[in-house]
Amino acid sequence: MNRPRLALAAFAVGVAAALMVLLLPSAGPAAAATSRPGGTLPVGNVLTAVAAELSNPGGMPPGSDNWSCRPSTAHPYPVILVHGTFAGEAISWQALSPMLYNARYCVYAFDYGHTEPGPFFGMSEVAGAAHILSKFVTKVLQRTGSHQVDIVGHSLGGMMPRYYIDFLGGAKYVHMLVGLAASNHGTSLYGLNKLILTFQMLGLPTPSTFGCYSCDEQLTGSGFLAHLNKVGDTVAGPRYVVIETGFDEVVTPYTSAFLTGPNVQNIKLQTQCSDDWSDHLSIIYDLNALQDVLNALGPDNPGFQPDCVPALPILGS
Repeated sequence: MNRPRLALAAFAVGVAAALMVLLLPSAGPAAAATSRPGGTLPVGNVLTAVAAELSNPGGMPPGSDNWSCRPSTAHPYPVILVHGTFAGEAISWQALSPMLYNARYCVYAFDYGHTEPGPFFGMSEVAGAAHILSKFVTKVLQRTGSHQVDIVGHSLGGMMPRYYIDFLGGAKYVHMLVGLAASNHGTSLYGLNKLILTFQMLGLPTPSTFGCYSCDEQLTGSGFLAHLNKVGDTVAGPRYVVIETGFDEVVTPYTSAFLTGPNVQNIKLQTQCSDDWSDHLSIIYDLNALQDVLNALGPDNPGFQPDCVPALPILGS
């Protein structure tokens, strides 16, 4: 089956599955998403993410935000999870948060960038979001007694921390930044970026007109990205890891996610696993990508190879 047909089929399955979740009793998924001290937590998927968002809007992902947690010698850096545009902490981290919890990390997440009524976050100006991240990092460091944090972000959440690192003094507080399909150099939207930027110059409606300021800023050629990247992709201090799928339909071309610098590792999932069909949305529920995250945060084995479990667009693993 060719890529467009496979993507369409996966989308249809995803919609059908989401509708099935709507019919499930809310107590079941909510109970599965409840964190508990000690032991292990179930690792969620796209379906449990939708169920968690519907049953407990604004809730925290399982295993996160335990403010009594103290980092261990094995995992000395608290991990902060940063969601992307139009997303939120609950729907984004139903898999990675419990995976980190089960691996005995101190893990934290938060929502940011709410500009319009509704459940969508990550829409405010990127610089403002970076200031919110700065305050959250300070809180995590103070409560855990740590000196640095690791940050894992999806899409905008993989790019926005670079503003914090580069311009808000975050370089000394961030040990590692891991980006999943990060919009580091923006997106061309298959060429639509030029049209939208032209609309912006002419004062015509663009995504920011409807409250999504970060949408305009993430367009390739935007003034914001020119400012962000003028100092280079990286700065001294933090280590950078970018995990991207060749089937990213949001960050286009997919290579714009990658960074250059002496302290950078770029990973294309299809180089590791040829049958990995995850896209921009499902990469945070692709177990191959999440295994790469845990390797980067933990043993950091340069020859690491994930299990190459099946992963589809929309649905993930």
